[in-house]
Amino acid sequence: MAELSVHSPTSDIRADYMDLTRRKRVYNGVLLAIFVALMVAGFITADDRNAGGFWDGLHRLFDFPAEVLGEASEKLSELPAHFVTFFPSLIETVNIAGAATLLGALCAIVLSMLSTRGLARWPRMIPVFRRAMDIMRALPEIVVALVLIFVLGGGPVPAMIAIALHTSGALGKMFSEVNENASLKPVEGLQSVGASWSQRMILGVMPQVAPNYLSYALLRFEINIRASAILGFVGAGGIGYDLKNAMSWGQGQYDEAAAIFLLLFGTIVVVDQISSALRNRLTHGARLEATL
Repeated sequence: MAELSVHSPTSDIRADYMDLTRRKRVYNGVLLAIFVALMVAGFITADDRNAGGFWDGLHRLFDFPAEVLGEASEKLSELPAHFVTFFPSLIETVNIAGAATLLGALCAIVLSMLSTRGLARWPRMIPVFRRAMDIMRALPEIVVALVLIFVLGGGPVPAMIAIALHTSGALGKMFSEVNENASLKPVEGLQSVGASWSQRMILGVMPQVAPNYLSYALLRFEINIRASAILGFVGAGGIGYDLKNAMSWGQGQYDEAAAIFLLLFGTIVVVDQISSALRNRLTHGARLEATL
């Protein structure tokens, strides 16, 4: 008598799951191998083009920090005076970051509304606005700043424009993802009574997404402070320009470089703590209100 095999649905599900797991492991292994190969190839190329070689200079990695800290410790009494001297430059750097964040966030709000399905005023133009944000994100701030400095001259304005341009693309992408989770019922209700597109966005969408908008904008403000300091190295003003000068003079000015480092570090830590507290309050407060 022939034995009848019982075909269980559970065994099929288990077999499919095991097959999917094996394929996932293979894909992860291939991606890991590609990543390692790219890292090794990139490191070899960089080491070949590096003057003197990476390994030859590895033992001198901490020489410069040691010189800076040593000179700063010798002139410890002069650090408070340096803090006072470079504090206006720090304020300029924070102002550049704040203005760029505000301008970029306003542009990002408009771009995100125009590139979100169900909210866009011109649905056929959604791919155009999304590609525009991709280009804004892809352009490094330092490249844009160098071009603007060549055209407009040195100063904080080129830095602000460069950072705002990159911020518009970065925040626009995040704002667009937030918009996709917004309810369309208020928008449809406003449209039924004859509200314009801008009125529907301001009254129907903004109240829902404002907490997340502010949270992302605060996070971007922290990043822009660092970017503003870096752009100072190419002549965009702020405390980064003073840091470049202090480091260019070399020994004898390292105490000034140490003071600038401490000012930047303290500012970033304070801004990070304040913005983190505000973001937690905004997001948690919004969730609490939504549950009530």
